[in-house]
Amino acid sequence: MTVTIGRRELLVALGGAVAWPLMARAQKPPLPVIGVLGFSWPEASVAAAFHKGLNETGYSEGRNVAIEFRWAQNDTARLVDLAADLVRQRVSVIAALGGTSALAAKAATETIPIVFNTAGDPVQMGLVASLNRPGGNVTGIADLHMQLAAKRLGFLYELLPRATRLAVLVNPNSRVVQTEIAEAQAAAAAIGRELDVVSASTSREIDIAFASLMQKRTDGLLVGPHSFFLNRRAQLVTLTARHALPTMFGFREIAEAGGLMSYGASLSDEDRQVGMYVGRVLKGEKPADLPIMQPTKFEFVINLQTARVLGIDVPPTLLSLADEVIE
Repeated sequence: MTVTIGRRELLVALGGAVAWPLMARAQKPPLPVIGVLGFSWPEASVAAAFHKGLNETGYSEGRNVAIEFRWAQNDTARLVDLAADLVRQRVSVIAALGGTSALAAKAATETIPIVFNTAGDPVQMGLVASLNRPGGNVTGIADLHMQLAAKRLGFLYELLPRATRLAVLVNPNSRVVQTEIAEAQAAAAAIGRELDVVSASTSREIDIAFASLMQKRTDGLLVGPHSFFLNRRAQLVTLTARHALPTMFGFREIAEAGGLMSYGASLSDEDRQVGMYVGRVLKGEKPADLPIMQPTKFEFVINLQTARVLGIDVPPTLLSLADEVIE
């Protein structure tokens, strides 16, 4: 028996056959999602560096990966809820910027990969089992900022050889504050100098801390390498200038903003490394097998313009050691 198919029926049949693969192609699989968790909104240079690291591993936001940002707006207490929210969103990997963010992320999930950067020792903080074999679902970059107190104090003492009373300003909410204090005190004892410890975790407490330093006739100050102080750099620079207090910072960004000196690893380079590790995890590598990276380059920056305002003559020997001198 011969079956006759009309022209209309043929077009409908062919149309369905053609439309099906077109619809299949239109339904693209969802992009993997990176959850970024941080204490505060990052510097533009930090965000650019993170994206650069992603790009180096073949990922670009909007093209083959999506990013969900969660910022605690300088409120540490919010990090736990924000980390839990990223877990509920079932992100593919969490980039935790800062040690406190990393601890919040780790408490929220044992399965979603986490890549962090921190100024503290991640083993002592309980983030990883060891630097070479992190184990679990966590890896990242440890920048050793807390272990640089002796170097920072050495630079400050070379600038102020007659200084007898020095101080360190710390954030009491930091998980590694006791380690930081111990490092600074040991460095001060090595040069036979007294070291006062003052703390601040709010803008008002920073003002109170500086009033205390002035009463004690402090000759020089170290400011701990915390994101809280980085975000308050305008206030810190203003206070150090107002009280003519020579100060060493942990971030070059503060020296660029008018701080006298800084010594530490490059934040931009760290966040580029975070982006690279996130990309490697997205490609299938396991955090447990990715060793904790550490910086190999540290930058010493002197703001010579600020030195002149403070009436300080920077010795040529110290200038020769600087990676950058801001005129």
